[in-house]
Amino acid sequence: MAFDDGFVDFRSDTVTRPTAEMRKAMADAAVGDDVFRGDPTVNGLQDECAALLGFESGLFVPSGVMANQLCVMAQTRPGDEVICDPLAHVRNIERGASSALSGIAYRPVESEAGFITAQHIAGVMELAGRFHPRVRLVCWENTHNFSGGRVVPVDVMAAGLAAAEAHGLAKHVDGARIFNAAVALGVEAAKIVQGADTVSFCFSKGLGAPVGSAVVGSSDTIEEIRYLRARLGGGMRQVGILAAAASIALRDRTRLAEDHELARYLAMELADRQGDLVDPASVETNIVNISAAAIRRPWLELASDFEQEGIAVYPPFDERFRIVTHRDVDRADVDRLVQIVTETPG
Repeated sequence: MAFDDGFVDFRSDTVTRPTAEMRKAMADAAVGDDVFRGDPTVNGLQDECAALLGFESGLFVPSGVMANQLCVMAQTRPGDEVICDPLAHVRNIERGASSALSGIAYRPVESEAGFITAQHIAGVMELAGRFHPRVRLVCWENTHNFSGGRVVPVDVMAAGLAAAEAHGLAKHVDGARIFNAAVALGVEAAKIVQGADTVSFCFSKGLGAPVGSAVVGSSDTIEEIRYLRARLGGGMRQVGILAAAASIALRDRTRLAEDHELARYLAMELADRQGDLVDPASVETNIVNISAAAIRRPWLELASDFEQEGIAVYPPFDERFRIVTHRDVDRADVDRLVQIVTETPG
């Protein structure tokens, strides 16, 4: 449902506010000093994350960007290249962190919606370490943000991970929305990432916690990442206050199906009114990309109407509007959005 003040925010699923249950859990959380490994609430959450995704160990970190960058730092050396797709979050949205912090470059491969295949990897490795720089790591993103929350299927992930393993490469999955992928595929998240070396995911997106992400991997890898987290100032002391909310968010992860259903409703409503606005078949999770070119009114006019109606959306970029559904919006909010987007000028 909309926020109590009637404001509606479709910019991202990061805008969700903690529930009353989360707030109570935060207030009541047993805490200790996590840098000394003495916070029982975060220790329990880290163990739960590792078990849920099929790994030995887990670590709570402040943000998804830090989670990804720690995994890159732990598994590369300066001068290495990392395979990813051209629209990967880790390459495009993280403010050049990988080159600044790890001294690596990305070797993008043209793939649809992040579907990095054995053929992509083989093509890069043919020249790696001879004429091109060494490649040390492959990064997948599942779900794939820029393609509209598309899901990389289990078999595609498995084949790509196996190919990376055959070439002796480390394997990281940016699973910021991995539980959206699991819900959409109807499988456990562990099945999607089986064979990866590290996985990161966010508590503060669709899961709805106010702060935090997790990294999972082998015990040795997580020990290295814990060391690097301290280097980046990521030790948060009595972090059980935040971990308590994250634990509730993780428990309720299957409710992400509601966000997916709402996104499909939005896509269908738009398509029914104007067929060139969106392809409903492309909406697999909670992100809807609307064609900016197909909208019949200029952005400034739309922006004014959105502001008057108390609706927040990002301005168009790359010829599209990205609309994200989440726990704090409902069908009535979607209907308000659709009305503005499809209004005929004049």
